[in-house]
Amino acid sequence: MTFPVHRPRRLRRNAAIRAMVRETTLRPEQLVSPLFVTPGENRKKPIGSMPGHAQLSVDLALAEAKSLWALGIRSFLFFGLPDRKDDEGSGAWDPTGPVPTAMRAIKDALPDAVLMADVCVDEYTAHGHCGVLRTRRDGSVDVDNDATVERLARISLVYAEAGADVIAPSDMMDDRIGAIRRALDGNGHDEVIVMSYAVKYASAFYGPFREAADCAPKFGDRASYQMDPANTREAMREVALDLEEGADIVMVKPALAYLDVISRVKEAVSVPVAAYNVSGEYAMLHAAAANGWLDLTRVVKETLLSIRRAGADIIITYHARDIAEHL
Repeated sequence: MTFPVHRPRRLRRNAAIRAMVRETTLRPEQLVSPLFVTPGENRKKPIGSMPGHAQLSVDLALAEAKSLWALGIRSFLFFGLPDRKDDEGSGAWDPTGPVPTAMRAIKDALPDAVLMADVCVDEYTAHGHCGVLRTRRDGSVDVDNDATVERLARISLVYAEAGADVIAPSDMMDDRIGAIRRALDGNGHDEVIVMSYAVKYASAFYGPFREAADCAPKFGDRASYQMDPANTREAMREVALDLEEGADIVMVKPALAYLDVISRVKEAVSVPVAAYNVSGEYAMLHAAAANGWLDLTRVVKETLLSIRRAGADIIITYHARDIAEHL
């Protein structure tokens, strides 16, 4: 018996057929929009390297969240920019700081919104590093892991009290997931989700974010606590450790240069996988589009689909507004 030759183009003949057989979907509910929040009122400072984004006071952050909600975006990730910084990063656990204040305001206005709080001290420290510094016997300075973890747990409680649905530690300290989980559970916040930046590389793609969050290190770099871009097996160890400590969601950051890592993580775990489509990835597409080299809407959709296709269930992206109108 001879069978007819299959012709794949039959399944591409028109838009309705292509949609019917599409393997990967992209929906607004899968996207998380970051918000950079400052104290005060009616304050807006555009971020030069990230067109369309700005540092916003709480009232304007609320208006932005409402606007994104109307487009179908349901989740927001908060970063705070205090008026004052110190070596401890103490503004990060101030219950009257910009992030807790913004979360309370947005939760009141949009009770079904998913509020995610980035937990780190780099925006709040005068030195710009992601933890408390210590001086070693040889005179070198580095981040004190255990002292930093104690502060991360303290910050997490403040954010949970303010209404955070998801605590997202981005510092890459050892043992912080377990410490945060114990602190939340021991203080009546066992329903709060922990989304770990489990695989966070020491990437060159973070440049625009450091302008946005005013958090560039004043000396050295973050290579001693963020991951070496060359490593994949290490990524899997980090994921396994964070899951053992109680992470509910694991994240890979950045996304585009690490699609292979997203795929490996997705195959290995049974929890949701998030990917952070970071500021440099956003900026380069906008720069190319501004020069007329790329169609922004098409290239953003293709980019986000690639992240979904690699295995990400959740995408944190500055492109949320760019694409939500077209989904």
